Amino acid sequence: MLRRGNHASAKFWRRVLLPVVARYRHLNIRKLFRGDAAFARPALYRLLETEGYPYAIRIPANDVLEREIAHLLNRPVGRPPKKLIVLYAGFLYRAASWDEYCRVVAKVEWHRGELYRRVGFIVTNIWKAPEHVVRFYNGRGTAEQWIKEGKNAVKWTKLSCRTFKDNQTRLQLFALACNLANFLRRLALPRDVKHWSLTTLREKLVKIGAKVTRHSKYVTFQLAEVAVTRNLFAAILDRIERLALPPPVVAGRMLA
Repeated sequence: MLRRGNHASAKFWRRVLLPVVARYRHLNIRKLFRGDAAFARPALYRLLETEGYPYAIRIPANDVLEREIAHLLNRPVGRPPKKLIVLYAGFLYRAASWDEYCRVVAKVEWHRGELYRRVGFIVTNIWKAPEHVVRFYNGRGTAEQWIKEGKNAVKWTKLSCRTFKDNQTRLQLFALACNLANFLRRLALPRDVKHWSLTTLREKLVKIGAKVTRHSKYVTFQLAEVAVTRNLFAAILDRIERLALPPPVVAGRMLA
């Protein structure tokens, strides 16, 4: 959803989230929610609780939260080890705007060479070990990487049109191009190059130069094998060909 730049990150969250919740409400699948601190809103907690969603949402730190984990905020005694020190805690907390107490999980990191600790808080209804909740929340970093890849490979932040609606349409086209590239990567790339990013895929496969020679019965593409070898290119073409729908069958015979 494209919004104006002076809007808060979670503004209009109902317009985005409610259709998604309705779409999956009757499916027998596991449904979970995780979000950054912009989504730390009591109304959102109530919706997720009503719909039965386990959730983990980051919340901003404050003095009350830090007092709850004061025993973890003292610098460890002795020479700092080379290995990262990570401490966890879980407790009940209720902000002034909340209707009831919620579980909060805290993570404290002491990095070698840094004077101050790094502290993060997550509000959740998942009653598992704090380490499990933090690991689940950190999974949202994968989605952040997909967004970053779209920015770098497809350049979908280049919205230079004069009107807002034109830029919205342009962004949707960029998202479509990103999805098509992902389909190509997931369905057509051999195992050896499955790790290619969209940028690598664009530079080594899509934008590579070629010389086309036309004959009466065939067309020849002459490609440099610096990035993509002949066997690899043939394997990709073979996988793309196998994605085609089979011809329809009418009255027991196949239509050519």
